[in-house]
Amino acid sequence: MRRRDFLGAVVGSATWPIAARAQQVDRMRRVGVLSGLAADGSDQLGQIIVATFSQALQQLGWIDGRNVRIDQRSIGGNTEDARKHAMELVALGPDVLVATGGASIGPLFQATRSIPIVFANVPDPVGSGFVQSLSRPGGNTTGFLQFEYSLTGKWPELLKQIAPSVTRAAVLRDLAVPSGIGQFAVIQAMAPSQNLEVTAINASDKQEIERGIDASARLPNGGLIVVASAANLANRKLIVALAARHKLPAVYFHPAFVTEGGLISYGADFFDQYRRAASYVDRILKGEKPAELPVQAPTKYELVVNLKTAKTLGLTVPPAVLARADEVIE
Repeated sequence: MRRRDFLGAVVGSATWPIAARAQQVDRMRRVGVLSGLAADGSDQLGQIIVATFSQALQQLGWIDGRNVRIDQRSIGGNTEDARKHAMELVALGPDVLVATGGASIGPLFQATRSIPIVFANVPDPVGSGFVQSLSRPGGNTTGFLQFEYSLTGKWPELLKQIAPSVTRAAVLRDLAVPSGIGQFAVIQAMAPSQNLEVTAINASDKQEIERGIDASARLPNGGLIVVASAANLANRKLIVALAARHKLPAVYFHPAFVTEGGLISYGADFFDQYRRAASYVDRILKGEKPAELPVQAPTKYELVVNLKTAKTLGLTVPPAVLARADEVIE
């Protein structure tokens, strides 16, 4: 099924099939979800993420309003609200907390060291101090990696494949999360092998994003690499619009940029991460400990290409790239 068809089905559906095996519990269980994107209708992707997790939980027998209550709060790309919403969820006394991304896990981790936390799409949880090791998390937190840093090095390679004339690349990162620094470091190390000069743009707010991309676009033969962060994802429409305005070939970490008109993306299957997170919540609700559940790397990656955008930029997508693509938008 094509992603756009799947997304429409998830957003447009109010109910899902109930799993054959219902959980036998003697009390209503409670799950708190802190989303990095708005899930109140202002950001369709935020709605889809929560719906994907809820659907997967239902398929495991946990039905919202029947044997589990799902309490949800959204950061919406605003890090100032993150701690407040994390404390609100902890105060509700949930059995499990769920963090949907790097912007969510930090506030939850600071708010409690006793309530189990399951994260999805979080880069470098060991380096950030959320777990002791991937194989033995050791505390109240476990989950699913967004990517391994080696993946980051593929973005400059992909940029040169699709736009060989690019000699400079601005890297849009978020310094508010440790992975923003780590991702840039890997790209910087890989850039010379692609004959690329890279510079960083710090994406703290919309104004800084616009100023940084506008300034970078004044120099010739430029491109753009947008690395993984909740802030970048929340500001994807602005970023794609700026890339189009300046005719910048751009590589993104998430397919949502490409469906908005971006050129190309490569990264983990984000929705698979939320389905897998539901499986860990299920196991914890049944009595397993997060300290004993290993942090898992992605098992599915996807490459998405927008041929219409490539044509607008005067680019010909190499057959080798098209052959690898999981989705081609025409």
